[in-house]
Amino acid sequence: MKPQAVTGALALTALTAFVTGCGADGGTPDADRVSPSAAATAAPAEGLQPFYSQKLDWKGCNGAFECATLEVPLDYTDPTGRTIEIAVIKDPANKDKIGSLAINPGGPGGSGIDYALYNNQSFSPAVRDSYDIVGFDPRGVGQSTPVDCIDDDALDAYVAVDPDPDTPLEEAAYVKSGVGMANGCATQRRGISDHVSTVEAARDMDVLRAALGEDQLDYFGASYGTQLGSTYAELYPDRVGRFVLDGAIAPGLSVVDANLAQAKGFEVALRSYVENCVDEGSCFLGETVDDGVERVQKLLADIDAEPLPAGDRELTAGNALYGLITPLYVESYWPILTEALQGALKGDGSGLMSLSDNYAGRNPEGGYINNTMEANWAINCLDDSSGLSPAEVREQLPAFEEAAPTFGPALAWMLNGCAAEKFKATEPEPEIDAEGSNPIVVIGTTRDPATPYEWAEDLADALDSGVLVSRDGDGHTGYMQGNGCVDDAIDDYLVDGKVPDDGLEC
Repeated sequence: MKPQAVTGALALTALTAFVTGCGADGGTPDADRVSPSAAATAAPAEGLQPFYSQKLDWKGCNGAFECATLEVPLDYTDPTGRTIEIAVIKDPANKDKIGSLAINPGGPGGSGIDYALYNNQSFSPAVRDSYDIVGFDPRGVGQSTPVDCIDDDALDAYVAVDPDPDTPLEEAAYVKSGVGMANGCATQRRGISDHVSTVEAARDMDVLRAALGEDQLDYFGASYGTQLGSTYAELYPDRVGRFVLDGAIAPGLSVVDANLAQAKGFEVALRSYVENCVDEGSCFLGETVDDGVERVQKLLADIDAEPLPAGDRELTAGNALYGLITPLYVESYWPILTEALQGALKGDGSGLMSLSDNYAGRNPEGGYINNTMEANWAINCLDDSSGLSPAEVREQLPAFEEAAPTFGPALAWMLNGCAAEKFKATEPEPEIDAEGSNPIVVIGTTRDPATPYEWAEDLADALDSGVLVSRDGDGHTGYMQGNGCVDDAIDDYLVDGKVPDDGLEC
């Protein structure tokens, strides 16, 4: 997602079991020892040729998967300097392979390794039959050379901090949490926080394309993955193969506009959830949608005033916010939200805490299985460091509160998130039109809470070859969300190259 806003890293992978890493557990398969063509490995600059000429040394891992490591320059303006590693995983095509499909689940900070390990939930049999599904952790994320800004206790506090401070003490704590993240990223031992921009990650994708032996890159990106994909398409339009961007981020959004749109989106999602509860009869939240939303707002206010017990921990207002947001991403998770809210209304915060932990990547033992929250901050703030001061946030609060009474204040305060940013990107984000590329399919969902439908319209319009596919429904992203019209259109495009009609409504 955009800077300081709610991350979309869990849009497609939330509430799954924790997964193992990408370490090798088998021999090196003889098949798919790629010998790329000269055209595929031609580097855009002479100093990059060693990276573009490398071959991936696939080794068996995680059962039937294969893993490898890609080497890329830390700084593309200094390709002879330090290098970093990009972790890559592949699920080989089940039948007749037509190519490799690189995938990204969003965030920024979402793990493409985890996304690939669960690709049977996210991609149809037709796609998995035809493609090697290739996941990668972008630079700074997960099993690639990671950012590591704060320790686990500090990260607990960062997630738990009051997202809507209404006293000077709470405001000071909120600002301090952002400063702590910024200072930690600036002093981390691995020292890559100033080189995790979306532009640099997109350049890594082109090195990956060459290592996969593909003249053009076939790609599926969800949520923030659409920003990564559209950036790649702008930088390398002639290298764009079959591209699908699902749950789109509009290009050129200001931080304020992005956060305000997300606040409205989650407000709509909450009302849709409550409406469903009311329509089913005997809703535990009240007899009308307004009653139900007000009941949720009162619960959040009560937790702000007095945190709830959650096992041996306390559910704070920050944890409760993430716990509420997480299941609003996917309609099928609404029953989980119901159970968590019912528990909280009875004084037990364990359900909402579990959802908050899932969002942040915290395991039951108290450690973190990934660096999603840290990578999200580092990448977003490097891409756009226009954080607002507390005084500037307070000026924005009335508009946010009016547009989204439940989520507006928290999303307004997230505008302060990058105010302490200490880095500057090597390259600015480019303007997006990807002139000359192959068709790029953009999917938008009408009541998407995290990436509003209008963003998909804007991205499709901005792309020279953009094709818009619309899903009428709830939840984040449109493909493999129970809409056969969308699924068939995307499958036909990825497998057979049949471009959907621009403006297809499903």
